[in-house]
Amino acid sequence: MRAFIDVIERNNLLAGFAVIGAIVWLSYLISNRLTRGRVHGSAIAIFVGLVLAWIGGVVTGGERGLADLPVFGGVALLGGAMLRDFAVIATAYGVDIAEIKKAGVSGTVSLLVGVVGSFIVGGAIGWIFGYRDPVSITTLGAGANTFIVGPITGAAIGASSELIALSIAAGLTKSILVMTATPFAARVIGLDNPQTAMVFGGLMGTTSGVSGGLAATDPKLVPYGAMTATFYTGLGCLLCPSVLFLAVRALLG
Repeated sequence: MRAFIDVIERNNLLAGFAVIGAIVWLSYLISNRLTRGRVHGSAIAIFVGLVLAWIGGVVTGGERGLADLPVFGGVALLGGAMLRDFAVIATAYGVDIAEIKKAGVSGTVSLLVGVVGSFIVGGAIGWIFGYRDPVSITTLGAGANTFIVGPITGAAIGASSELIALSIAAGLTKSILVMTATPFAARVIGLDNPQTAMVFGGLMGTTSGVSGGLAATDPKLVPYGAMTATFYTGLGCLLCPSVLFLAVRALLG
């Protein structure tokens, strides 16, 4: 057993692929057998990943969850920014430029409404829970955009690590809610063509949530929703620590 563990530790990247593959396989099996595809496998996989990260943090007392265990060190690379961004960018290869042009103004407006709307909701919830200073309100509002915008904004305006952690939690919660609710709401909101998928991605913004939700609705729509959702993240990273932070500071004094 010791020799087996040594081999895994020396090849932890391959072990990481095996662990992630097993989680995804099990998640999609649960999705198909227990929910008949209503809850997408990606949503279940994210939930399982969060539970494993919590267990890893409790066991090791570390800060990287399961990756703090040497056997699972390769998970840190697979869950890092490099492969995440590569996966997001790769979705663009399935996009038809003609369909993007059709979205036009509506796609642009959806981005602005999505970023500002989510920011206001997140800031309002922060206010309800007792946060009153501009840095806290802005960081929580940015977290309601996505779990990427939150920490970037918090670091830029000097937020505490606790606030940044809360902003990440807010973004993750939003991502899971969007991922699980999209298949149920798709028919009601007319989410059945590339144009509405792009508007949806611009309004929701969470790339992982939009991609997972659209994959459960119609896989052909994933590239379009992911396209505007990716722009959403970039726009949020630009607006939240600058224009929106100044607006909050002017409002709160």
